[in-house]
Amino acid sequence: MRAALIEAPGKVVFTTVPDPAPGPRDVVVAVAACGLCGTDLHILQGEFAPKLPIVPGHEFAGVIVETGKDVTEFAVGNRVAVDPSLYCHECRYCRAGRGNLCDRWNAIGVSVPGGAAEYAVAPAANCVRLPDHVDVRDAALIEPLSCAVRGYDVLSNSTLGAQVLIYGSGTMGLIMLELAKRTGAAGVDILDVNPERLSTARTLGVSGAAAHADEFDRPEGWEFVIDATGNAAAIQDGLGRVAKGGTFLQFGVADYATTAIIEPYRIYNQEITITGSMAVLHSFERAAALFASGVLDPSVFISDRLPLADYPHALERFQAGQGRKIVVEP
Repeated sequence: MRAALIEAPGKVVFTTVPDPAPGPRDVVVAVAACGLCGTDLHILQGEFAPKLPIVPGHEFAGVIVETGKDVTEFAVGNRVAVDPSLYCHECRYCRAGRGNLCDRWNAIGVSVPGGAAEYAVAPAANCVRLPDHVDVRDAALIEPLSCAVRGYDVLSNSTLGAQVLIYGSGTMGLIMLELAKRTGAAGVDILDVNPERLSTARTLGVSGAAAHADEFDRPEGWEFVIDATGNAAAIQDGLGRVAKGGTFLQFGVADYATTAIIEPYRIYNQEITITGSMAVLHSFERAAALFASGVLDPSVFISDRLPLADYPHALERFQAGQGRKIVVEP
């Protein structure tokens, strides 16, 4: 079959790879669409993936074309979205229900071949059937939505009427915006240096959109500050914008070497919480249900639909900060 392949750090090609074969409890999915994500850029840089080469793509949905001999809950022709998370189910974190912190954490498209291909293998347990009204080509958005749902699970102390500040109006920042609006925020402000992305945020109904937080008149800060960029400067600035008793959520994926300075006395004296959110945890099914209810408008979130053969170009476009969610389609 044809697939994108990250061969080595900085090198991605479109090539032929072996056809996938399902294990007893696996299914083979004919990929309808696969989204590009910041994690793919990290893999391209030589981070995250245990080894290269790897077929990337952890945001995908499609149609089942083959089932393993022990699969009874799905049939050929079923349309599914796929949770890429792969846990060992044996380590202390898995046994405690924290699979996203698994000592042997793996993921489809990160450590095993992913959805940037004509076909992909997934455990049946990782698949969620799509209702008839959901376009399978749009359902690649369910995985990033599930990460955002996990992020809001971490913000478990969120209260009605909170003021929220989000750094980054790319796909993940915009998804966090949509969830903030639906979890009772009184106001949601968003920051980005990309005017086109800020324009999209305004279209979705953000309270305020700017290039820098100083453009907002909020000297007291925000109850919830969310970084959806992974950018060191944004993270550092965001840490200083948290109101007394507020929470800073590190949601964006930073490079391994990224650092930030904290002020321990301020954290103590103002009871500031600094926390993180890692991938998906008990959130994929809920994200699928939210997506089916219309929480995201695919026509707004998906800016580019490119042929799978254009994956190298799609990755370049994404790396340059062009567009919003870019998906490739076999």
